[in-house]
Amino acid sequence: MKKVITESEIIKFYKDGARTFPLGDNDLLTPLAKDKLKELKIKLVKKVPAVEIEGTIKDSVKSKRTNKVSIGGDHTGFKIKNVVAKILVAKGFEVIDVGTYDENACDYPDFAFSAAMKVKNGETDFAVLIDATGIPSAIVANKIPGVRACTCYNEFSARSAREHNNGNVLVMGAKTLGEETIKSILEVWLDTSFGGERHQRRLDKITAIEKEFSK
Repeated sequence: MKKVITESEIIKFYKDGARTFPLGDNDLLTPLAKDKLKELKIKLVKKVPAVEIEGTIKDSVKSKRTNKVSIGGDHTGFKIKNVVAKILVAKGFEVIDVGTYDENACDYPDFAFSAAMKVKNGETDFAVLIDATGIPSAIVANKIPGVRACTCYNEFSARSAREHNNGNVLVMGAKTLGEETIKSILEVWLDTSFGGERHQRRLDKITAIEKEFSK
């Protein structure tokens, strides 16, 4: 099914801070949209299909699609984790909740590690982690080679995390973001594809660094 890209979409895209626009094979640009791209100096990049991406990523994360998502978080993220889980289930994902399962004080590394390892082992397509700020769980997850945990705080950071960094773990802060903002970040994360091309070259350099220090 062809998607028509209008001038208003380009303007919104620009206001969000992005300067490269991913164009799918079936996307059609209106004449006004093309003019606006030139005016705003936004570069078009080919949107890489998910299947193609899986075959080109050169890291230690297994890439077979599972349609499963692992989620985890500490006591501060318990309530919003349940909200996120419901959204994912509604979108057809099988959710693997690694905990915590109540609001009793606990240690975020346990859950961040467990959820991220499921991504590395190919058990889930990606993970969502929730703690107070979105920072500590990302630190934990990024210790695992091949995991690219991205702390996202608005729609632009979510789009960039997927399009530029091919993030495979989304991390958000329950005490720094409102529920509606978290929902919108998740929506953008799910709707954005990896841009490939120069971004893949940069990811390959990250993988090389990981290999160097994993010896």
